[in-house]
Amino acid sequence: MKFTLTESWQQKPLLFLLSQTISLFGSSLVQYAITWYITLQTKSGMMMTISIVCGFLPTFLLSPFAGVWADRFNRKLLIILADGMIACATLILAILYVLGYQAFWLLFVISAIRAFGAAIQTPAVGALLPQLAPEAELTRVNAVNGSIQSLVMLLSPMLSALLLSRASLESIFFIDVVTAAVAITILLFFLHVPTHAKALAKEKLSYFSDFRQGIGYVLQHDFIKTLCLFNIAFCLLAAPGAFLTPLQVTRSFGDDVWRLTAIEITFSVGMMLGGAFMAWWGGFKNKLHTMVLANLIFGLCNIALGLIPAFWLYLCFMALIGVAMPIFNTPTMVLIQQKVEENFLGRVFGVMTMISSSMMPLGMLVFGPLADLVKIEWLLCGTGLLLCVQALFMVSNPVLIEAGKPMAEPES
Repeated sequence: MKFTLTESWQQKPLLFLLSQTISLFGSSLVQYAITWYITLQTKSGMMMTISIVCGFLPTFLLSPFAGVWADRFNRKLLIILADGMIACATLILAILYVLGYQAFWLLFVISAIRAFGAAIQTPAVGALLPQLAPEAELTRVNAVNGSIQSLVMLLSPMLSALLLSRASLESIFFIDVVTAAVAITILLFFLHVPTHAKALAKEKLSYFSDFRQGIGYVLQHDFIKTLCLFNIAFCLLAAPGAFLTPLQVTRSFGDDVWRLTAIEITFSVGMMLGGAFMAWWGGFKNKLHTMVLANLIFGLCNIALGLIPAFWLYLCFMALIGVAMPIFNTPTMVLIQQKVEENFLGRVFGVMTMISSSMMPLGMLVFGPLADLVKIEWLLCGTGLLLCVQALFMVSNPVLIEAGKPMAEPES
């Protein structure tokens, strides 16, 4: 089936992606502005660490319970409530800053509130997409969504830095409030999504019972359980490439700011191109083979980052890693959306969000101290080799191979 604008089903995904793009753009502006502001004003590693913890810990703690909510309640309304909560908190902070109350702890609080909102929103978005698009088009819809997010993440740091140099921090806060209001308006008045069956049913189980059911479902579902284990290993092994490359560049190529900016830009451009490529290609017939290809690219590129001597070549491999991200993430999302019962989608996405938001930081508890004892290049080569080994284990796993096979066409 071609991805053409004349098909009536596209109206809902397009409206939804439009609203999420507007919301993400405002949120990214604020998050980067807060990061730049704390960095410039304090020049303190401890303050940056506190900010990172405030942005990570609430997502990790709340994601499994947010998955329960995504199954119990109307998912569109959950997304609206999450956006609204973040916008209200940001508005209050903006007013306090205008009145002259500009304590740093307020920035940490707003980062934590934004992380709570993201924890609620992420599983709801993942579970809602199958209600908006035909199953055969989920790959392209997820790929387009990933490509749009990559474009926003490419533009927002640069625009945030520009705005911060020419305007006050509180003015950027107000931009986020406006973009959230626009996004909520689109969802509330222009996008109609029927409430899924579980949300309509009268629940007799407690939240903790629902949560335990979700964990039990993951543990009993052979594909999801296997995917979670591979995802945990992948996130741990990807930690050096995700967090230590700026430090490696500073040590090996020079501490020029433009070099650090260049690796972020090339990675984001790569992700944007990878999302567009997946929207056009769609991947192999067996989605597992697409994931294995991406895993091999990650591994080989990690090894290359540890070996190459020229910075321009380093940027090429960084861009290729960015391209591989949506090649891995898109079929993973689609397989979850296809293989998991609708009533459990939210809870499964909650568990996956918890894994993705926690494993890389946990990996840094090992790789961070190691980076002061051994060369980062060695860490990249070692984890890259292990990622290649993991790809071989994935392609030989019968559960993943069976799950990745194309869905049977319905009889006409």
